[in-house]
Amino acid sequence: MDGIKFGTDGWRAIVGKDFNKDNVTKVCNAVGKYVYKNFGASKKIIIGYDPRNMADEFSYLAAEILSQMGFEILYSDKVVPTPVLAYNAKHLNACALMFTASHNPPEYLGIKFIPDYAGPATSEITDKIIAYLEDKPEKFADGKIEKYDFSKDYFEHLESLIDFEKIKTLKTNIIFDGLYSASIGYFDKLLTLHGIKFESLHLWHDKNFGGGMPEPKPKYLKELIGKVKSETNSIGFANDGDADRFGVINEQGEYVTPNEIIAILLIHLKKHKNLTGSLVKTVGASLMLNKAAEKLDVDVIETAVGFKHVGEAMRKFNPIIGGEESGGLSIQGHIPEKDGILANLLVLEAMAYENKSLTELQKELENFAGCKFFNDRIDKKVSNSDEVKKVLETFKNLEQIGDYKISKKDFKDGVKLYLSDNASWVLVRPSGTEPLLRIYFESDSTAKIEEFKKILA
Repeated sequence: MDGIKFGTDGWRAIVGKDFNKDNVTKVCNAVGKYVYKNFGASKKIIIGYDPRNMADEFSYLAAEILSQMGFEILYSDKVVPTPVLAYNAKHLNACALMFTASHNPPEYLGIKFIPDYAGPATSEITDKIIAYLEDKPEKFADGKIEKYDFSKDYFEHLESLIDFEKIKTLKTNIIFDGLYSASIGYFDKLLTLHGIKFESLHLWHDKNFGGGMPEPKPKYLKELIGKVKSETNSIGFANDGDADRFGVINEQGEYVTPNEIIAILLIHLKKHKNLTGSLVKTVGASLMLNKAAEKLDVDVIETAVGFKHVGEAMRKFNPIIGGEESGGLSIQGHIPEKDGILANLLVLEAMAYENKSLTELQKELENFAGCKFFNDRIDKKVSNSDEVKKVLETFKNLEQIGDYKISKKDFKDGVKLYLSDNASWVLVRPSGTEPLLRIYFESDSTAKIEEFKKILA
């Protein structure tokens, strides 16, 4: 069991080290046993992979192992995004294995187990899988492997969610940075199928992601940002390695934070799509979301950090939208899994319905929420888990930070402290994989954040 640990979204490791044939075989046997124990041998298992090094080879090894155990395997006929595979888990009433390391560096690979509810596996499920890791392989029935195109039903489903005809009325120049990721052949194809013109960058798969990182953050989107700035009235989109996260660049060439996107889409979905229900967000997401929700008379449900918690709340509460600050969201009527392709399309749809630029929608949001919010995060290394507990205890006992008293404390994921100015908070939470504390800050001014960092870092 050395080197196998399921985090907030599956198991990830370096290829050729912990991510090797022996460990992948162990995980696949354990997944097979879990599926058999909970659903029986007749449960289909669908398998997909992103463009990473050896993702296709390891995923096919998984297909062979699980078919030998007796399962019917539907194996993707090409690179597939996580949300596409997840949608098909629900559509086909199947469990899924996705071979991806999402936005991690190119040397990593991973496995996400997606149950038939189409969202991230909860800790309760992954704990059961881990318990089977050292069990010997078993054969339950006669299985088979069939190649399958998962894109068709996903495309049809998105056509029921997105008004592509409305998007066609946009005069904005769309630029899509494929970022060598799994969204290539999906986001661009959906635009093409509906006659929506766009320009593109890096529209091919590369296991090394062009020497960068498959993460749609400004640091890795410099070429896209430059292109948006150089062309009048342009907007940029990108996704991470497996296309479950999104990155959006506005007409000024500025990165639009996921918090802003979630808030803009909440307003759009309620106003133009007449969706009703709540908003699901993590403890690390912005207060701006709470303020926008309050203006819309929408309840807010807050979860621990990680989309598996958001997804679980979405299954329970059926909200208008669920999202996290790291760039993941989904909406009512879709799946309880983050979908970067859907997010990009929804941004275009929101702009088209309002007939406004994204920059204008951002300004309207700021006015609607009542102020602008700023965020930052620092990672603090500690020597061991005892030190983690000690720091958390210190935060728990704080009653004031600088000139501001603590007005409220929340302990659902580490320690979150709300300050008396009603515009600032600090969250400290432990990393799930190493002796590290993540300290998040939000305020209505960068000066306050710098002050909090000096006091607490």
